[in-house]
Amino acid sequence: MSFGQGGPSWGPGESGTPDWSALADQSAARNKRKRWLMIGGGALATAAVAAIVATAVIKTNKDDTAASGGKDASQLPSATDLPSQTAEPEPSFSAVQPPPPPDPKDYISDVKKDRAPVSADAFFPGKQLKMGDRVYAKGATNRTTKCAATTQGALGSILVGNGCDQVIRATYSRSGVAVTIGLAVFETEAQAQKTAQQASGSIASLSGSGVPTFCRGGAVCRRTTNYYGRYVYFAISGFTNGKSVTKADKNVFTVGNDLTDFTFRQIRHRGEVQASAAATAPTT
Repeated sequence: MSFGQGGPSWGPGESGTPDWSALADQSAARNKRKRWLMIGGGALATAAVAAIVATAVIKTNKDDTAASGGKDASQLPSATDLPSQTAEPEPSFSAVQPPPPPDPKDYISDVKKDRAPVSADAFFPGKQLKMGDRVYAKGATNRTTKCAATTQGALGSILVGNGCDQVIRATYSRSGVAVTIGLAVFETEAQAQKTAQQASGSIASLSGSGVPTFCRGGAVCRRTTNYYGRYVYFAISGFTNGKSVTKADKNVFTVGNDLTDFTFRQIRHRGEVQASAAATAPTT
């Protein structure tokens, strides 16, 4: 018994039992043909897609060239040929540097610039002085052009020899300790410096206004000398009961240091005020 192409094939004797070996061979052949057809179709599809992509790339490149006017890259204008993107003017800066601010020390180093009033109240204002938690009562003050009259020992002749213009004195006291500050004024810083270097003797203590005579009659007192600008400032500190000062008397040292620090600040402030006024003055 026999069927057409693709039908079942029976074995010898036509027993009705399928020839399973033959059927398996036929099935394998069919599957093999299908795989080759699928591989071949896939390859053709891949080739077709690649051709489409290549065509798109070529067309895109052609469009880019057309957008630039149909010229190749060698014919395009260079970056230096392109017009500026802004017509805004660029800022310009002056080459002239502004003058430096005035130095405050210049205004207390020469009488030609130091034009502020010179008086006891200008340097030692008010009725008391507060330094931290310490309050000092202000005693007597004095101003004189007779510089030597305000001194003890050799200091008088040194002041006069270096051109002393005047001396201002002020006394402060606290808890049985008093200090007199003597401020000697010169025309130039060079004169003040020379005086401070040569200093010998001391400023004379100034009593009055509640402060008894102190640091006289042989009592040992602490003496200091400093200068700043055209000013030399002296200090003599001691006990108001006439007791001599020793290195262990720290309270006497504290009083003297407070008053000399204050005097220095007053001189410096004088320069700062005058320098500030000069900096803000209108130019003509």
